[in-house]
Amino acid sequence: MPNGAQALLQTLADAGIEVCFSNPGTSEMHFVAALDSEPRMRAVLCLFEGVATGAADGYARMAGKPAATLLHLGCGLGNGLANLHNARKGKVPVVNIVGDHATFHVPLDAQLQSDIGTVARNVSPGFVRTSQNTAALCADAVDAIVAARGLPGQVATLILPADVSWGEGGIPCPPPAPPVPPPADAATVAAIAAAIGSGENCALLLGGQALCEPGLLAAAKLAAHSGVKLFCEVFPTRLERGAGLPAVERIAYLAEMATLQLSGIAHLILVDAKSPVSFFAYPGKASELVPAGCTVHTLARPDQDAIASLQRLVEALGAAAATPALQPAQRPSRPRGRLTAPKVCKALGHLLPERAIVIDEAITSGLMLGVMTAGATRHDLLTLTGGAIGQALPNAVGAAIACPDRKVIALVGDGSAMYTLQALWTMARERLDVVAIIFNNASYSVLNVELDRVGAGSGGGPKARAQLDLHGPTLDFSALARGMGVPAVRTDRAGDFCKALEHALAHPGPRLIEAVIPESLGGAKRKVLPWLLRSLPNLPKPLALALKRKLAP
Repeated sequence: MPNGAQALLQTLADAGIEVCFSNPGTSEMHFVAALDSEPRMRAVLCLFEGVATGAADGYARMAGKPAATLLHLGCGLGNGLANLHNARKGKVPVVNIVGDHATFHVPLDAQLQSDIGTVARNVSPGFVRTSQNTAALCADAVDAIVAARGLPGQVATLILPADVSWGEGGIPCPPPAPPVPPPADAATVAAIAAAIGSGENCALLLGGQALCEPGLLAAAKLAAHSGVKLFCEVFPTRLERGAGLPAVERIAYLAEMATLQLSGIAHLILVDAKSPVSFFAYPGKASELVPAGCTVHTLARPDQDAIASLQRLVEALGAAAATPALQPAQRPSRPRGRLTAPKVCKALGHLLPERAIVIDEAITSGLMLGVMTAGATRHDLLTLTGGAIGQALPNAVGAAIACPDRKVIALVGDGSAMYTLQALWTMARERLDVVAIIFNNASYSVLNVELDRVGAGSGGGPKARAQLDLHGPTLDFSALARGMGVPAVRTDRAGDFCKALEHALAHPGPRLIEAVIPESLGGAKRKVLPWLLRSLPNLPKPLALALKRKLAP
């Protein structure tokens, strides 16, 4: 009979889990040794746990099924928490395996002993289990797999004591068939159809499952037939977009702009999305962004079939024959002159290849990304669902492994890139087809904006500003990338950036382009932004919307 680790790997592979992103330690050595017994499992070494967890997140978003992680004890889990948090907020399935000391060693309180379950419940509230013996291990694993891949997807944490892993008598277990989620019931559909038919302003807020092509087409039919406005969550898990697909307006990150977008809506209909709230609390400002007097309806909860629910609503309203508005093919021209963040986005819109996977963690530097790529060829957009920075480069690792026939482009700010830069080494080791674009403006630019918005002081003093500034020394990402085996170039000219991007897109394997740019919201723009945001509610709505589109289209 196999030992526990061997049986566990067979159980994972039988369930269709084919990739394990690992950063192992001593307690996981029997699992590591067992990898050679299961040819269906690809093992990907990551040099930091946050890379492993972020890669599992990116893989699942594109593969539509979970990967496994392998982490070392509570400390290793702690190092990976940020990207597990992003996965949790994105409703992404991950089977999170955390090694533990042998059961008989735990009471000795050795140096690396910790309460792993308490740590795990922060990111894995729906399923945390410590397997107590080898005979029960694979049944525990099946329960974790079922929890992870159900609706909504979740991080399911299986804690694996070393003696349970090395113990003889492991029994592989087949997983049950995935459950079929129900659509919205007839009464819910009828009530929402009545709200849409009332003549009052209605909007759909789409998230999760609803942002793939079938969901977008159904929502666009409702828009064409009944005049419903289409929004999506500020940070979608995966959004299919580009020429030939319906366009959907993302809710703005800045609460003042989001409030403007939602003003005048009488009925907000949630489809696998939560009611919008401000990203942070601000003195004297509301945290809930739904306008007063607006009724919030739920067409599909995260545990329901969002696409079938939208299709039922289409039928109820007689909108099946409606012609959805589709995004026309339209690319921006080739940028020239000194490189800026908008010109990087413009170059991407000009050159974006068919079926690319774009991962956006550009923060303030990506403000123009949406409008510049809207009419490009069809592509997928992955975003920072939980707001914990350091996601883009690890997500790119996972997405490239899930979709080896597609080009992955990761856009990341300089501050964010430093959280998980070790992902570049894994890209080189695995020869992944990733183009990493680093926006180097030598600043935590978004925090400079927030310093003013939260009322923490007018401009801040020298010590405050120093905490948000990345000068002295200035980071050289091209040198750092080459040191980890990734070819890289550094440029501050738009023409050179376009040439570098064309070269990267034409050649397989990882490449890094460091874009040396000024801050998008620096200088006078930063000073006027708080005043402008405060003024939006008092301006005529057409003018306010025009200003919003100018700043964050």
